[in-house]
Amino acid sequence: MDVEIARTLDGALAYLASRPDAEPIAGGTDLMVEMNFGRHRPKAVVAIDRIDELRELLVAHGRVRMSAGVTYARMLREEIGSPAMRQAARTVGSPQIRNAGTIGGNLGTCSPAGDTLPVLAALDASVVLRSASGDRRVPFTQYMTGPKKTIRRHDELVVAVEWNDAGDAQVFMKAGTRNAMVIAVASLALVVDGRRSRVGIALGSSGPTIIRATEAERFGEGLMDETGWGRRRVPSDAALAELGSRVAAAARPIDDVRGTAAYRRHVLSVMARRAFARAVLLA
Repeated sequence: MDVEIARTLDGALAYLASRPDAEPIAGGTDLMVEMNFGRHRPKAVVAIDRIDELRELLVAHGRVRMSAGVTYARMLREEIGSPAMRQAARTVGSPQIRNAGTIGGNLGTCSPAGDTLPVLAALDASVVLRSASGDRRVPFTQYMTGPKKTIRRHDELVVAVEWNDAGDAQVFMKAGTRNAMVIAVASLALVVDGRRSRVGIALGSSGPTIIRATEAERFGEGLMDETGWGRRRVPSDAALAELGSRVAAAARPIDDVRGTAAYRRHVLSVMARRAFARAVLLA
């Protein structure tokens, strides 16, 4: 295996352009597992963890830009413009994994169980891709096309994600088979963005991609219109139950070793009710 250690972003992109068989590696918390178990053996890798440009984090003027090399541990230490993203980062693996794993790695692997991905979807975030020929910005909802499949070309790197600051009314919830270091059986991110009168709800581990619960979002916006944005009134139990039902209906889960489809729908409904009630009190 050929190993290239890139010191600059241009150098990494040039190497990817010259080696279609090369793969980028930063923390290696996903790729090294695949290699160690013999499930994947790239002919070349380019290490991008030493590139300063990929460590930038900017929260200013109502806009957030998080570069691909920002680790989960750093998300817990610094202001990142999203309480839900911080909550998701806290659930990722062990302290060692959080110190090494990055937002770019979550986007590169793009598993439906990726903890930060529902948050990006609920925030209406964009993924910034760069190749030797320039940048392009893609809405996250268009970026992921299937389980561990994206529209990223082999000569491109994920360099950042960007989103509008949506305020404090954000919640991330995750159900697993134990309390820590676990792959999600189901996860949910919910954002009540009073600045734009918008509700964003996204589901993880509930289908082949991260799923936006659009009917539930519209229903949630209607509830906020009725009670008043920012008035911190929790809707009735019946309204919350209806929201939960619409979230469950949006899911496309399967039965697997971690849980059944029926359980996933049930837990998503429960998480949606709790998350919305919590977010309203933070709005």
